Amino acid sequence: MLKCRDMESGVKISPVNMEERVNLGLKAGDTVRVWQNIVDLKQTKGADKKGKTIKNARRQAFEGLVLAVKHGTESGAMFTVRRVASGVGVEKIFPLYSPVIDSIEVLRRTQTRRSKLYFIREKAARDQKRAMRKARAYTAPTKGVAAAEEAAEPEASSEVAE
Repeated sequence: MLKCRDMESGVKISPVNMEERVNLGLKAGDTVRVWQNIVDLKQTKGADKKGKTIKNARRQAFEGLVLAVKHGTESGAMFTVRRVASGVGVEKIFPLYSPVIDSIEVLRRTQTRRSKLYFIREKAARDQKRAMRKARAYTAPTKGVAAAEEAAEPEASSEVAE
C-alpha cells in the first residue's frame, strides 16, 4: 500500500504500489506482460433451489507491444498494449495504477522514434496482405503447369490407342 506523497498524513490513496509502477518507465515499443486479476462470477442453484453466486478468482496474462503511453505517470495514466491472437490483432487499454493489474513485466525494450506506434495496426495488415499475395503468386503457376500436363496426357494416350 502506498500512502499519499506526504507520508506523514497516513492517508491511503490506492492499494497499488505506485512508486513501483512509475519506476517501470513504460514507453512505446516495449514488450510487456500484464498480469490481471480476473474474477469470474457463476450463478448456480444449490440443494435448497436458491440461486448462489460463486466467485472464482484467477490471474491472466496479456503479452504484447506497448503502442502508446498517455498522461505519463499522472494518476490517470493509461497504456495501450497490442498482441496478435490467432491471426487477429487485439488491443487493451490499461490504467497504470489499476488494482486489477497484479503486476507488469517488461520483457523487451526497443528504441523508437515515435511516442505513439499506431501505424503498427496498418503495417500488420499490409504485411499480411503481402504474404497472401506472395503465396497466391507461388501457387498459381504450379496449378497452370499441372493443368497443361493433364490436358496433354489424354491426347497422348488416345494416339497410342489408335
